[in-house]
Amino acid sequence: MTLDRLAIGKSAVITAVGGEGALRLRLLDMGLIPRTRVTVAKAAPMGDPIEIRVRGYELTLRKEDAAHIEVNPEEET
Repeated sequence: MTLDRLAIGKSAVITAVGGEGALRLRLLDMGLIPRTRVTVAKAAPMGDPIEIRVRGYELTLRKEDAAHIEVNPEEET
């Protein structure tokens, strides 16, 4: 599953960061690295961009960029 498909309010752990060249480096520089927990906080009225919480701060990403981030959703207990 990719980050752009994660529902609002749900959490997941990043498993891989894709993309090419500068895009991949920018995502990694923002703290989106494997084994990091992310939570989708909210989305813009038209659904793009989305706001996520990662490493204690909020980050806004375009869905196009979020589609390059593979995640493993956390199970609810």
